[in-house]
Amino acid sequence: MERRGSAGVATFFVDGTPAVGTGMALSDDAVKHARVRRLAAADPVRLTDGRGTLAYGTLRKLDHRVGEVDVQACELVDRPAPLALLVPVADRDRMLWLAEKAAELAVTDWRPVMYARSRSVSPRGEGPAFARKLATRMRSALEQSGGAWLPAMHAAQSLDEAIAACEASRGFVLDAGGAPLPSFAPFDATAIAVGPEGGLEPVELDLLLSRGWRAASLGGTTLRFETAGIAAAAIVRAAQGR
Repeated sequence: MERRGSAGVATFFVDGTPAVGTGMALSDDAVKHARVRRLAAADPVRLTDGRGTLAYGTLRKLDHRVGEVDVQACELVDRPAPLALLVPVADRDRMLWLAEKAAELAVTDWRPVMYARSRSVSPRGEGPAFARKLATRMRSALEQSGGAWLPAMHAAQSLDEAIAACEASRGFVLDAGGAPLPSFAPFDATAIAVGPEGGLEPVELDLLLSRGWRAASLGGTTLRFETAGIAAAAIVRAAQGR
């Protein structure tokens, strides 16, 4: 039986929790993906529900419309250490790109923040249709990475609301004037605030610092928000991995 981390085994996101001895239906998108990969009946596959269960089995059926997997083994994967990403409500395409990488890096909470400078962005990533597209991108990234947990997606909030929601975490705001982010290791429960294009307003930075958040830098150049979010999440996860 192929196990977690085995190279070459296709992973598919499924609705519902897989259980040994059951058959799990693949979504229309997963069927298309399986056909593109030229999979066939009896090929090994892996399933993820995004809530900690990884399942292993073989394709029972695959045709133009239907895909079904015989589940033969399951494992429960511990939820990663909390890592919340406070992202700006910003350009839609760039938010989608960051969302993919957040899923790959096992970010646990995706918290869009309506910063002062978010309001001038058009078109910006917000609303129910965008949230559905965001979820699809995250699921696709989870399949590609073989992960077991999707980020919890939250509705757009004010900065004050997002800070309050992260009270149990050690908070960092990305700012060129801060100490290098790696110098704050080790990391346990962590929250990272990424500012919008053009940067945080002074009052926003002051609010974060007054609530005990630490200013942390990622180097000497100005990064786009999606680059900064990825870099910060990767630093935290790499430090935790050690």
